[in-house]
Amino acid sequence: MKSPIQIFGCICLLAVVAACGNKASENVEAEHVDPSLKNTFSYDFFVGAAINNGVIEEKDSLATALLKKEFNSITPENIMKWMHIHPSPDKFNFEIADKYVDLGKKNNLHTVGHTLVWHSQLADWVTEVNDSSAMTVILKNHINSIVNRYKGKIDSWDVVNEALNEDGTLRESIFLEVLGDSYLELAFETAAKADPDVQLVYNDYNLTNPEKRAGVIRLVKKLKEKNIKIDAVGMQGHWNLEGPTLEEIETSIIAYHDAGVKVSISELDITVLPNPWDLEGAEVSQNFENSPSMNPYPESLPDSVQNILAKRYQDIFKLFRKHRDKIDRVTFWGINDGSSWLNNWPIDDRTNYPLLFDRNYRPKKAYESVMELNK
Repeated sequence: MKSPIQIFGCICLLAVVAACGNKASENVEAEHVDPSLKNTFSYDFFVGAAINNGVIEEKDSLATALLKKEFNSITPENIMKWMHIHPSPDKFNFEIADKYVDLGKKNNLHTVGHTLVWHSQLADWVTEVNDSSAMTVILKNHINSIVNRYKGKIDSWDVVNEALNEDGTLRESIFLEVLGDSYLELAFETAAKADPDVQLVYNDYNLTNPEKRAGVIRLVKKLKEKNIKIDAVGMQGHWNLEGPTLEEIETSIIAYHDAGVKVSISELDITVLPNPWDLEGAEVSQNFENSPSMNPYPESLPDSVQNILAKRYQDIFKLFRKHRDKIDRVTFWGINDGSSWLNNWPIDDRTNYPLLFDRNYRPKKAYESVMELNK
């Protein structure tokens, strides 16, 4: 018969074994968590992708599988822009938008609505309105109809898109022409009333440029002074291998956060191709004739450039993680290189390599460099 001391020793030994077993089990479970962007940055911010109709309707099986594995947020590339969703005064096209929202709900994805008010990709009938009362009714109806339909299903709305010039002044548009600068207040106020719980975002490009940054901060402060809800600034990340600098990006993130809003990196891609006439930003009306000098990598990207792209992405994501208290979302503008809009802008039919996955949906060196931040 064992003594009490022997019995106590056995109990302790069993407890230690059990604890070690539990810990080992935990480690095995941890090791079997699929490595992915969304898991790597799960404690930092959402990692999203802009998706096209092929993904929304789940016709592109490889893209859909990649989306579900790697990302936990989605943005629609085009289907919610005015010309598509509200093509005539009395007609809304909700079919594809409904499928988009259902995809987000079904896969528990942070779902972004893009975009309610934009001067580009606008239905022609809106540009013919020249009466302020009529435009007010139209704007309210457009926003209310869409936001109310998806209330509680859309997590974040890009309310107004690209309303500023490079010097920080308001861009000429039909909305500014007919309503003056009050159209921005009207848009945010209407969206907030339609869904008080949804995140409201102002979205634009070149927001690392000091003058444009100052313009956005003025806009944010003006809305806040009038107690109009604005929650975040969407910094489109249509960047290149050299610019903007990390310092410029960091200064901007801090500045927007200090103005009282979160920062969303809303449209991230890094072009590796020459920029004609030192073109900057994402003004979609600009386009140029093709030439061999502007399409230097038609077959594949050289390893030397792959390495530069990988280092660029790693440095940028290090910076994002450093400021994870200020950033709530990082969204790539596309799933893979083949689906990127940069293959056709600002020059048609180029071969660009701006994302983390190649044309065969395989991870690139840039992906590996970002994932190394988890080690």
